[in-house]
Amino acid sequence: MSNSSSITEFLLLPFTDTRELQLLHFALFLGIYLAALLGNGLIVTAVACDHRLHTPMYFFLLNLTLLDLGCISTTVPKAMANSLWDSRTISYAGCAAQEFLFVFLMSSDYSLLTIMAYDRYVAICKPLHYGILLDSRACAQMAAAAWGSGFLNAVLYTANTFSLPLCGENAVDQFFCEIPKILKLSCSHSYHRDLGLLTFSSFLFLGCFVFIVLSYVQIFRAVQRMPSEQGRHKAFSTCVPHLVVVSLLIATGVFAYLKPPSIFSPALDLVVAVLYSVVPPALNPLIYSMRMQTLKNAIVKVLLWTFFRNHKCPISLQR
Repeated sequence: MSNSSSITEFLLLPFTDTRELQLLHFALFLGIYLAALLGNGLIVTAVACDHRLHTPMYFFLLNLTLLDLGCISTTVPKAMANSLWDSRTISYAGCAAQEFLFVFLMSSDYSLLTIMAYDRYVAICKPLHYGILLDSRACAQMAAAAWGSGFLNAVLYTANTFSLPLCGENAVDQFFCEIPKILKLSCSHSYHRDLGLLTFSSFLFLGCFVFIVLSYVQIFRAVQRMPSEQGRHKAFSTCVPHLVVVSLLIATGVFAYLKPPSIFSPALDLVVAVLYSVVPPALNPLIYSMRMQTLKNAIVKVLLWTFFRNHKCPISLQR
């Protein structure tokens, strides 16, 4: 039995062995990555520079955008480099760092989406208490709790996973260091300890999911009672982007980790991993900007300011 200390690197699963397709994969991921950087970067700039977006909803969106930028930057650049240079390797420390960052950012992302559901619940169901329940201090504390819970989750998972002795195998059946694929390389009985941690986290995520569902049940009830058609439309327009993002993340994540073993295949695993780790950070800016007119206007102003740099940012982004 070889201990994990004898392994200095891991071999990631390539998308293809054909050189032309590797270059195509590199170009595709490069396009997605640049689109994600541009879209999320525009949202960060717009929220930071436009005083009309200095509200709890956009504060949480800013945090979500930063998490998305970190998440896609954790997996995609390494996958692009491997495709470009026809390589599969990642160092032991690099794999541990990638797993830690991915779990940290994804866990924080999910926690933040839960907080954003609470924000929409208070805004629509308790509008008179919105300024009290979601003042600047409360928003900062909730955002810090989301980042902190993700950090703690990542520390626990990474410490447990990389404390397990490995059986000499170093081939990871995924294009990045994913926890279940690393656990499959373990030959220790403490493998069950990590499964226990996975089960515990699953219950926590289920609790967040139930909270989101209950929040939207109350939101839909409140919206249906609104007498104004314009009011209902405005309320839905602020909820639909969040609901789409949550549904995309949960659906792909659940399928990735809870799909039956009978439909297992490396190709399907690759596709699902891309869907939940790469697609959401790239699509989220488009989803939010399409449905939120205020954000869309602020992004247009950022683009115009970039094109015509005659004024400073705070001046040109304000009316």
